[in-house]
Amino acid sequence: MHIDGKRILLTGAAGGIGAASAKELAGAGALLTLVSRNAQALEALLGQLPGDGHRVLVADLATSAGRAAVIAAGQDVDGLINNAGVNPFGMFAQQSEAEWRQALELNLMVPMLLIQGLLAALQARQGWVVNVGSAFGSIGFPGSAAYSASKFGLRGLTEALRRELAGTGVSLHYLAPRATATEINAGPMAAMNTEMGTAVDQPDRVARELLALLRSGKGARYVGWPERFFIKLNSVFPALVEKSLVKQLPVIRRYALADTGVGE
Repeated sequence: MHIDGKRILLTGAAGGIGAASAKELAGAGALLTLVSRNAQALEALLGQLPGDGHRVLVADLATSAGRAAVIAAGQDVDGLINNAGVNPFGMFAQQSEAEWRQALELNLMVPMLLIQGLLAALQARQGWVVNVGSAFGSIGFPGSAAYSASKFGLRGLTEALRRELAGTGVSLHYLAPRATATEINAGPMAAMNTEMGTAVDQPDRVARELLALLRSGKGARYVGWPERFFIKLNSVFPALVEKSLVKQLPVIRRYALADTGVGE
């Protein structure tokens, strides 16, 4: 897949993975439309990108007006990267409906709505979509029930649309990072990963994996070892992965409850 000279719309551009991806894609010659709620961070990022022709759009994807603005600005895109997302880390029983709705809306509904709104434009330009998922989109993880549910859904959406849109000129791709050093993985989750010895990637590693996925044209790319092994193991022998995670549950619970301010 060629990137040089292609117009790409990237959501969540001001975040860790988003900003790193913008730099990687711009370095490969892409023309970017960068979307975020954070105007100051977008302008700062714009000044760091090589090349000309990049654009920024300040929009709140949680609102219909924000999504409409993105769709209007994306009618000339060759590619859409659905990267914006949230992870309400915490034990299910202590979480609120508002937290679940936010995760399901931003992580799943927003990509669905943007893909639909830009589908005709992407078909006209023989374009593509990358949905940025997670290893937790293949392995249900304690303390991340809503996040896992949304990313499982995003993976299913990508697979279904890849098949539904076969032959239309639009290709669907799925990138599944493992734990990454970003704002949504900070605080108690970062401390939990440290105690459990979980490998944590820097955002620029994920950005390179994204570019590799695009250049390969493959349907999906899963980042990191042993995460790729556990994803395959979970699909064949889920009880083995479940047994391992249940052993780690006391540690997970301690940090997940700390994130909600609830003591044990």
